[in-house]
Amino acid sequence: MLPTAEEPFRWGRLLGAGIWLVFLGSPLGAVLDAGGWRQDLGIAGLVLLLLTYLYGLSLIRTIHIEHHYVLAWTLVLTTLVAWVAVVPGAQDQSLTCLVFVAALATSILPQWHGLAVAFAMFVVTTVTGLTVDGWETHGNNFAVVLATAATFSFRLAWQRNARLIAAERELSEMAVEDERSRIARDLHDILGHSLTVISVKAELAGRMMDVDPERARAEIDDLQRLSRDALADVRATAQGIRGISLPGEIASARSALESAGIEPHLPTVADEVPSRWRELYAWTVREGVTNVIRHSGASWCEVEVDAISVIVRDDGVGPVTEGDGSGLEGLRQRARLVGATVITGPGRDGRGFELTVEVPL
Repeated sequence: MLPTAEEPFRWGRLLGAGIWLVFLGSPLGAVLDAGGWRQDLGIAGLVLLLLTYLYGLSLIRTIHIEHHYVLAWTLVLTTLVAWVAVVPGAQDQSLTCLVFVAALATSILPQWHGLAVAFAMFVVTTVTGLTVDGWETHGNNFAVVLATAATFSFRLAWQRNARLIAAERELSEMAVEDERSRIARDLHDILGHSLTVISVKAELAGRMMDVDPERARAEIDDLQRLSRDALADVRATAQGIRGISLPGEIASARSALESAGIEPHLPTVADEVPSRWRELYAWTVREGVTNVIRHSGASWCEVEVDAISVIVRDDGVGPVTEGDGSGLEGLRQRARLVGATVITGPGRDGRGFELTVEVPL
């Protein structure tokens, strides 16, 4: 079975915690000197404490993520039982065990519960060392404080790291979702435009087949070229390397409108458009002209571009349904990403349809 990403950290925690087990040498020595049943009970208690402590530390991540706090309390109570078993043989040296109880409780219990248990261990070591005849604290009360502080700081560092990992995972998922949306939007716009032009040219070629065979063959040649270009665009988009140019879209729009029998009024140059807005303008021309060809029934289509806006208008039937199609919604998303605004509605004289994209100054 391959190790998980958590296992190196788990073994690192166990190694770090295992170093401090050397301090159990004092209660172990006292237990071995006790002899008899006290020795046997004390050794059993120390073994139980050792195993429970290490097992609890190995489950820190699982306990907190899956909220297994009943298990956590069971482990802490088990270490207390182990301490009680050590007391007859180790006497005041057994107070060292409470340092490990405090450390484990701070690690695996809910935050304030763990701190409360650690405080209780501090009180127990201090009071018993002062009130029980022949007992001394041996500094274990301060060791409880130090162990609690160290464990709590490690816990905070782990929680901070866990939040960072969760945030990175969320950002990664959002980036993947954004990229999927971008590719879907690009594919819709590419195929919508290309298939519309191919459909128009196919109809034109069919009408010209008997009337003007040469024109029909030219249109069929165009169909083959457009099909190859559309396939190349889809592949490039899927690979994330596709670009789009404003002059190319204007030239493509002119050809598509003429094939559809719609009189084009398009700019010959777009030098006044800042370079940072050219891609958005190109997508606007593509989407606007595609909609004119598909839905408008227009006799002419006009495109205006300047430094702050691009407008696509026609003299067709105008908006006939409520809401926008997926193409216009995709254009709105593109515009929002760069702070631009999309405006749609009837033309200036109340006829036709007008699509305007305004960019910030």
